[in-house]
Amino acid sequence: MSALTCENTECDLVPPGRLAFALSKGSRIDTSAAVALINRAADLHVQELNLSARRLQSTVESHLDAITAALPHAGEHERALTIAAGETAARAGWVAWDLGEYDKAGAYYDVTTECAAKAGHPPLRALALTYASYGAPTPKRKLELLSQASQDVRGHGNATAAAWVLGRHAEEAAAVGDETGALRALDRARFAYDFADHTSEQAWVRFVTPYRMDSLALSVYGQLGRSELTATADTAVDRLGDELPDGGVVVLGDLASALLRGGDVEQGVYVSRQFTAASQAKPNTMGKERAAQIAAWLPDGERELAHHLRQFAS
Repeated sequence: MSALTCENTECDLVPPGRLAFALSKGSRIDTSAAVALINRAADLHVQELNLSARRLQSTVESHLDAITAALPHAGEHERALTIAAGETAARAGWVAWDLGEYDKAGAYYDVTTECAAKAGHPPLRALALTYASYGAPTPKRKLELLSQASQDVRGHGNATAAAWVLGRHAEEAAAVGDETGALRALDRARFAYDFADHTSEQAWVRFVTPYRMDSLALSVYGQLGRSELTATADTAVDRLGDELPDGGVVVLGDLASALLRGGDVEQGVYVSRQFTAASQAKPNTMGKERAAQIAAWLPDGERELAHHLRQFAS
């Protein structure tokens, strides 16, 4: 086995040859090699903010192969490497789902769940369940997955994860018209986020920035037709400023929809154009879903933009 290689991105590699030598001799990997594998698994969750799924896929799958090969030689690092393997499998599943490879995504999420059970680490299962909720076949199944995930992220060090899971639950409850359940879950998500630090908790919640929390609230209020939509959109616009945040495709998509639904057509069209540029630069499944929603709310004078968004969504 050769040392891990990466394409189109920078990596923190295992020192050249060290892991390969250890594995070829059947010996235990040392602490520095284990830490490098674990840190690289974390880094791959952050890389999604800058790379498309297509560019990221081979790198993620290669790293999962590297950890899988290392596990039989992990020794005292077995639990930490098992968690890192689960996190990497979840990332591989999310990338596959983003590329429309749904069966492959489900298989990777199953691996993550197995790693969570092996390591005795419930938050890892929550990661798999929450990712899986996006592609679940029915609203009922989506809510079941998210309810279980919310149980898995209780406790110290999981505040950002809890905010994300609860925000997703609010979003899906709103989608089926459960106003009471959606608003309750959104309140719980915001409360959890008051205690969160997305920069120092699990790497896989680094994307849950204040911008993303705005996005979840906008999605909920927009689906429910709540009066809070306008004020929340104003806050999101102020927070966004002139900067495109990490994960900006989703944030801009929800903001554009909220502004158009709330009647701020001029600002809504402006943000829709920002969204269009961002989604072209980094196309993904969630962006396509939002493109269709935005196109439906654009005014008659923006037929060309609406047509472009519908083509992107198809």
